[in-house]
Amino acid sequence: MTRRSDFRELPARLLAWFDRHARVLPWRAPIGVARDPYRVWLAEIMLQQTTVPHAAPYFQAFTQRWPRVEDLAAAPEEDVMRAWAGLGYYARARNLLKCAREVAARGGFPGTSAGLRELPGIGPYTAGAIAAIAFGERSAAVDGNVDRVFARLMALKGEWAEEKKRLAAEVARLVPDERPGDFAEALMDLGATICTPAAPNCMICPLTDMCAARAEGAPERYPVKPPKVAKPVRYGHAWVYRRRGKVWLVRRPPEGLLGGMLALPSAVWQEGEAPEAVPPSKADWQALGEVRHVFTHFTLRLSVWQAETPRNPAGEGMWADPEEETGLPTVFAKALALATGGKVRRR
Repeated sequence: MTRRSDFRELPARLLAWFDRHARVLPWRAPIGVARDPYRVWLAEIMLQQTTVPHAAPYFQAFTQRWPRVEDLAAAPEEDVMRAWAGLGYYARARNLLKCAREVAARGGFPGTSAGLRELPGIGPYTAGAIAAIAFGERSAAVDGNVDRVFARLMALKGEWAEEKKRLAAEVARLVPDERPGDFAEALMDLGATICTPAAPNCMICPLTDMCAARAEGAPERYPVKPPKVAKPVRYGHAWVYRRRGKVWLVRRPPEGLLGGMLALPSAVWQEGEAPEAVPPSKADWQALGEVRHVFTHFTLRLSVWQAETPRNPAGEGMWADPEEETGLPTVFAKALALATGGKVRRR
């Protein structure tokens, strides 16, 4: 059994494993080839709170449409928000555009984690990942995968907030002078493919003899985190106006949840109990049922209503073909699918 003090062997062993088993991902250049900071940054922003399979087609669509950061910086905000629709966490899209415009104005990305943290939407993890992968800075990138790997290697049992600091310091200590970007990606790959949450495949892990949790016989018990607090539930209504096969869409206010996104007309979402169903205008409204959607801090239960209308509803909006519209956030795409029998085009 290798003792923790022998973690000095970890970088070389991990990199040797990475050279043989690195994932092929659309934002990665081959090992040994310089990384494009724009692609690294775009991928890291998209992967925040989002899985690789879900983010990959968005990344490919963005880089085909806006192949350079200058192209993205010049894009209208409405186009960027529409292209982001369905990826969730829409503040990321607004910060993405702000960041692209600032980078374009500067003439390029800062080459250090400290400089990157000055940009909109870039926190400590993202800055460390970009600095290491794109610029070769000896910086740590500690995401959820890395948390899990080191919580198991070190069998961390204490209060999770403090243990996260310990493991982050350990990762920072181990980042090698050579290939720091490959080291960051190797740790991510190890956590994503071998040291998985529910069923770690210790038999093929390159670090298995270093792992204290493995020695205890139950690595899946780590990390030891406090129990999750149940999300509050909010209730609301969405109104589907229909006319000659099209539906009426509005644009949400620029600030706040789903800011600037296309949406169905919707009442205020509130906790406690469902608000009274007060439609925006008189019509023969029919209740269609309810859709549910989980946001970061709450679960939404949205009652969906529809009515045919011979004229435009009051206020600004647009008629759209539900089979062609791709600019809706997921919650409103679900509501519209309920009204159209699933005929809502997604990516």
